[in-house]
Amino acid sequence: MRVVWQLAALVAVAMIGGQCVAAVDGNPWLTLVLGLLTAVLAVPVYRWVVGRTERRPVTELAREGAVSGIGRGVLIGVALFGTVIANIALLGHYEVDGLGTVTGAIGLIGFMAAAAVTEELLFRGVLFRLVEERTGTWIALTLTGALFGLAHLFNPDADLWGAVAIAIEAGGMLAAAYAATRTLWLPIGVHFGWNFAASGIFSTEVSGNDTQQGLLDAVTSGPKLITGGAFGPEGSVYSVAFGMVMTAVFMWLAHRRGHVVPRRRRAVRSANTTTVPR
Repeated sequence: MRVVWQLAALVAVAMIGGQCVAAVDGNPWLTLVLGLLTAVLAVPVYRWVVGRTERRPVTELAREGAVSGIGRGVLIGVALFGTVIANIALLGHYEVDGLGTVTGAIGLIGFMAAAAVTEELLFRGVLFRLVEERTGTWIALTLTGALFGLAHLFNPDADLWGAVAIAIEAGGMLAAAYAATRTLWLPIGVHFGWNFAASGIFSTEVSGNDTQQGLLDAVTSGPKLITGGAFGPEGSVYSVAFGMVMTAVFMWLAHRRGHVVPRRRRAVRSANTTTVPR
């Protein structure tokens, strides 16, 4: 039942927060406030429900290291998406026409913060962590990554390739980021940095959502395999490739730090074992 209670509490926060943010669409300042409020409230809700259902310290959201973890994650996310855009631009498929809108980017801070925090708490904090307990790190990474990709099939302009791309570049990478650090702060930062760079800086679609209101007035055009088409650059082969590289880096760190949980095997009683009566 702990999975049910944890998912129910976090889904409630995500849905209520999402509805509030959607209700003020077009007002960047209210979007900023309500988005940040959703992100901030989701953290104590997670701490409360996990602490109550598992009766343990919630170390994956320890206050110590929160700022540095989020900060490093944001830098990684922005740099990673910037590298994707740079490669698309080198092929002539991303062009900047001038400056965009600062207020639009401000609103996207709240929107993307709410999405990053609630999704990480749900998919990495609850699903990945609990599946990992039973199956080990690699199987949990694969299963929850696939589920994360499937969840994006409900987005506008989504298709099977977009779901597969999200599963590999985001589902796998963010789970690996958690495995490497055993805190949720780094994957939250990476998730936010990637999404905000895509929308708030480079003004591209994010997983099919029309969020072209960032700091740059830019146009993306060209082959879907390179640009991601209407789904946005997350459907680009560059995103998939760089996401796989970062997944490998994070998993290497996880292995080096002894954070990889092996696959559980059922204990097999040896045929030669004899039972000694007491």
